[in-house]
Amino acid sequence: MIHVPGTPVGRLSDAWRHCVGTGRTELALRRDHQDSLALLQRDIGFRYIRGHGLLSDGMGVHRPYEWQGARHDHHSFTYVDQILDAWLGLGVRPFLELGFMPDGLASGEQTVFWWRGNVTPPRDHRQWAALVRATLTHLVDRYGLDEVRTWPIEVWNEPNLTDFWQDADEKAYHRLYEITAHTVKEVDAGLQVGGPAISPGADPWLVRFAEFTAEHEVPLDFVSRHAYTSGPAQHVPFGSHQTLAPASDLLHQFGTPRQQLKGTRYAELPVHITEFNSSYCPDNPIHDTAFNAAYLAPVLASGGDLADSFSYWTFSDMFEEAGVPTALFHGGFGLLTHRQVRKPTYHLYAFMARMGADLLARGDDHLVTRHRDGRVTVLAWAPVDPSGTTPGPERHELRLSVPVGGAGETFVRRSTVDEEHGNAYTAWRHMGGPRSPKPGQLDVLHEAAEPARAHTRLPLTGGRADLRLTLARHEITLVELTPPADETPPWWDERRLLGREPS
Repeated sequence: MIHVPGTPVGRLSDAWRHCVGTGRTELALRRDHQDSLALLQRDIGFRYIRGHGLLSDGMGVHRPYEWQGARHDHHSFTYVDQILDAWLGLGVRPFLELGFMPDGLASGEQTVFWWRGNVTPPRDHRQWAALVRATLTHLVDRYGLDEVRTWPIEVWNEPNLTDFWQDADEKAYHRLYEITAHTVKEVDAGLQVGGPAISPGADPWLVRFAEFTAEHEVPLDFVSRHAYTSGPAQHVPFGSHQTLAPASDLLHQFGTPRQQLKGTRYAELPVHITEFNSSYCPDNPIHDTAFNAAYLAPVLASGGDLADSFSYWTFSDMFEEAGVPTALFHGGFGLLTHRQVRKPTYHLYAFMARMGADLLARGDDHLVTRHRDGRVTVLAWAPVDPSGTTPGPERHELRLSVPVGGAGETFVRRSTVDEEHGNAYTAWRHMGGPRSPKPGQLDVLHEAAEPARAHTRLPLTGGRADLRLTLARHEITLVELTPPADETPPWWDERRLLGREPS
């Protein structure tokens, strides 16, 4: 039995809730995006949202034109305003990513993704600076300086990869960052700017980036990188499969920036993991599974010790990097499908949202917290085998002595997600994997996505409950223990429900 202390050992970080990803920003113009985000905010409540393509042509910001024989640039923010108004109305702020390159400013034609984001440097850095300046000045004018100062501004996305930055030209990225960062500070010195938003496997980039900014006195308010644990993609039609490293590798990646910057002028800068997940492939069905939730549970439980934020990529399968989804599942990274069906990892986040702030205990398979109202919450998860050589243990036992306080009994509420419960993916497979479920089928899938819930009472001994949990394969479970407050009237006797006198 694990004895959970009655006195908090610290505060539970909420870095897991700081930010979430959304794919390309333009999707936020769609009603289904906004409805899905509203559901997410109701159940979880992220503080920031980050997406690609804020400056890509689909957003219509950069509008070059000719007049009287001369070329001019017009900057339009119609779509930007609609999106930011909707986000702020749902209680989530933008984590601005500056990119990709508008075609009218691009030095080349190389693009990425189905929606063709241009990834070449600007042909004229002065015009790029003018675009950045106009964008930020507009945001300050519309939303107020105090508000926009709270929005981190990240320069580009994964410039260490040739897919995202032409030739992965490090020198060219440093130049882009230098010009952009100075432009940001010209608008207002209090705006936060950072980068380099590198992908896994490019750790030396961050070191050289920090050296460059320090040597050239380039503004840097935070550093950012991404974290994934998947190997090379094994492609199948409209899908991919990958090997996975243990989830602890994600935590190692979260902690790497601070290790790299230790002893430098940037040692105390905020570290933002602006993308993370198991797989980096949007068409990998691993994201839809109970395995993914159990795999990531220890990351959400401990990641805040290593980074100021870590942003799940992404909140919805309405994503479209590789094209329009071909089926309800197998369609994206999302916590939600493009039909607002909640996945097991969604429930992991929703469970975390119900945890208390006072940390009582944390182990390899559990997290225990206390709320201000005295309620004690236990998040537990079954261990997984990321190698795929075994299905993982069929059952996992956990026994905790939980300090609840009071005497008599405590009310216990348990919510469970595993291979069969709170798992619409399993139900969808049982249905035969319909590509576009009919209304009745969709109702069944929404129903199947609900966690299994059970309620009971446990006796208290010395203010403690003996909590014994048996977890199924790939299960995550949330147990809430409420201090006793029995208000049963003295005349209530269930033995008399049928009018019989108790014997």
